[in-house]
Amino acid sequence: MPDIAIIGGTGVLDPSLFAASKRVVEITPYGPAIFFLGYVDEIQVAFLPRHGVLHGIPPHKVNYRANVWTLWRAGVRQILATAAVGGIDPGLGQGDLVVVDQCIDFTRGRPSTFADGMSSPVRHVDFTHPYCNRLRGLILQACANTGAGAVSRGCYVCAEGPRFESPAEIEMFRKLGGSVVGMTGMPEAALAKEAGLCYATLCTVTNAAAGLGHARLSHEEVVRRMEGSRGRVLEVIRETVRLASRDGQALSCSCREGAVL
Repeated sequence: MPDIAIIGGTGVLDPSLFAASKRVVEITPYGPAIFFLGYVDEIQVAFLPRHGVLHGIPPHKVNYRANVWTLWRAGVRQILATAAVGGIDPGLGQGDLVVVDQCIDFTRGRPSTFADGMSSPVRHVDFTHPYCNRLRGLILQACANTGAGAVSRGCYVCAEGPRFESPAEIEMFRKLGGSVVGMTGMPEAALAKEAGLCYATLCTVTNAAAGLGHARLSHEEVVRRMEGSRGRVLEVIRETVRLASRDGQALSCSCREGAVL
């Protein structure tokens, strides 16, 4: 089974992008989950389209627990996630890649832990480093290898969605230190941490966040702009998979410490 999984966000939903044809359906303790088995070169990968292949699942309805659990159960140890985001930091422009290192969670009502006292004991995991620094380093190396410039740090603010944020909310996020805003980064990152998986997110800035640009925000525009960056994002993903498959430190990574699963 694959050691590496790709969770594809908006614009990265087609399993054929990774020669993925075998569909795996898993009935988890948290509901059904679907992923595909594919390849990057000769390296087997699991590919899970976060919103479904047809982008039919809105961010607040994604079954994050089932998705992370099924990848953990399949033997995955490293997850590379992609995300389309709005730029809060004025230094970020359309198409910029950001390998975030921190996050702020403004979601509400999403089941956010495996440690619910029912299916597993109550445990408190260390979230000092929400994203695996080792895997982040490999993504940044992949960006350098492919000539895709990337911002090496940033804070991902996760809003509930599915609506876009108000300018007042974006101003609040900016004052709190947010660099980018999206709707899917949490609880995905926290659940991966609880599962003891190495997890990192490659963000693509598709637009200026509300109140920071002149254009009216729309999902269609985000999809269009993400598709325009998809070729570069896929090159980075594939190079990251190559680097991660050769990295001998995955088994001893500190992300394994304190896992709930």
